[in-house]
Amino acid sequence: MDKRELGAFLRSRRERLRPEDVGLPSGSRRRTPGLRREEVAVLAHISTEYYVRLEQGRAPRPSGEVLAGIAGALRLTGAETDHLHVLAGTAPSRTGLHRRDVRPSILALLERLPQTAAFVMSAAFEVLAWNDLAAALMEDFARLAPRDRNLARRAFLGPARADQPRYEVSDIADFRHQVVMELRTTLARYPADPAVTGLVDELRTASTDFARLWERHDVQAAPTLTKTFRHPVVGEVTVDCDALALTDRDQYLVLYSAPPGSSGAEALALLDVLGAEYVQANRSP
Repeated sequence: MDKRELGAFLRSRRERLRPEDVGLPSGSRRRTPGLRREEVAVLAHISTEYYVRLEQGRAPRPSGEVLAGIAGALRLTGAETDHLHVLAGTAPSRTGLHRRDVRPSILALLERLPQTAAFVMSAAFEVLAWNDLAAALMEDFARLAPRDRNLARRAFLGPARADQPRYEVSDIADFRHQVVMELRTTLARYPADPAVTGLVDELRTASTDFARLWERHDVQAAPTLTKTFRHPVVGEVTVDCDALALTDRDQYLVLYSAPPGSSGAEALALLDVLGAEYVQANRSP
């Protein structure tokens, strides 16, 4: 049970609600945003004292019944309810290291996908494996140290080296928000993994944007359906985005493709012909 994070999460969800959202009169004498603690307690059918102690990180582990009442009172989504149970220690929690080894069948699949840029990403946003078209569209990950293949670090801190390409995407603000939300759930699953805790600490210290988004305690990201890369060799490349969960290893297979006949498909076909080496050699710094 992570008492401090549980309290902060409950407080953030309470403060986002308005009284009218839960059928209560708004009144005119509220000094703080959101619901009062006693209102949440009444809606959750628990004592105000116990709920206050939960937010302050001083309460013992709540039961599943209590958590269900709190989730209903705070109008939590399914993903937020799952996160609540993880923080409270009432859901299975992975306390080891997140996996970085990619299944051989997935490695083989990467090379068999036609006209599709594809890569495998860990729970901590590390690019673990990729095909040639992904390298041509984004960058040649083989030239980077494993640390520099982290998309979360790159999104908030930029390229690690001056000679790395600065590929741009249209949804960078949305992607940064997604990174923060997913890293929060990853940290809850792997609280003892130094790679995860170190990454979060580094980004909270080095990026004011990350720190600001982290304090929002959001945990559910909207899916990204399309993305436009501004590529220095072939121009704008608009692709469809699909992220398939590889649940056995807590990884994602990310696919960038484009409808046949579209300008995005033509750009991907050109990149496929040019190859990663040509593209990397002709990128502007």
